[in-house]
Amino acid sequence: MASVVELTYYPVKGCAGTSAREALLTPAGLAHDRSFMVVGEEGAGRTQRRDPGLALVRPAVSADGGRLTLHAPGFETLDLRVDTAAARRKVDLFGTVHQGIDQGDTAADWFTEVLGVPSRLVRVPPEHDRVTDGRTPGTSAYADSCALHVLSRATLGLLNRKLAERGVPPLPMNRFRPNIVVDGWAEPHTEDRAHRIRIGDTELGYAKLAIRCAVTMVEQGTGAKAGPEPLRTLADYRRAAEGGVAYGTKYAVLRTGTLSVGDAVDVTSWGESEL
Repeated sequence: MASVVELTYYPVKGCAGTSAREALLTPAGLAHDRSFMVVGEEGAGRTQRRDPGLALVRPAVSADGGRLTLHAPGFETLDLRVDTAAARRKVDLFGTVHQGIDQGDTAADWFTEVLGVPSRLVRVPPEHDRVTDGRTPGTSAYADSCALHVLSRATLGLLNRKLAERGVPPLPMNRFRPNIVVDGWAEPHTEDRAHRIRIGDTELGYAKLAIRCAVTMVEQGTGAKAGPEPLRTLADYRRAAEGGVAYGTKYAVLRTGTLSVGDAVDVTSWGESEL
């Protein structure tokens, strides 16, 4: 029986994740996932594509979402009261305009110092109504696209075997920043074909394959780019028709509830892989 073996949410887009034994699943994904984003002076979202140092920032958000604590090596810890009432400002997420609530100059100065470039921190507004694409539409906060990214240990195992054939050390799961890690599927990339999944009292609907970018080349523990792997190896066997390489799967939330490590993963509808 397949089961959930890891749950991770990422309070600040691009920053380190928070592991959880149990997490609330909202329509926009795991509670607090990508609810904050670092932006430049003009409002464009920062990601590890250009700012790999984000990986060294470890955010912690309180259970009620009212406080955010930020840690980074060599910098003083910052504790913030989350502002949900300030004026909204336009932010740019990959060319699409959304709204954000600026979290003030103290947060801006902290991220500017840590990253070495002018930066500000915004929070997704409570009225955020973003609609995500894919076979099953849904919503998300500041995630790249859909609410949830699912990856299996079998899928990572196959990649690491292929890397070993090239003399490349194995990669950890966190290089791919999934929300849900599944173990117990014998075949790699089973997540490509799992079109409806029931976990506990929640249900997920397949949206699309996850097209990977240069973030997969960032060593999450150091914030340093370590390319060309894994993209070079993935290009040999996971090249997508629309370009890029596909690795992992994106899902929309069909039914909210609570997820826990150890929950059974029950596929209620199968389909063909789009790769």
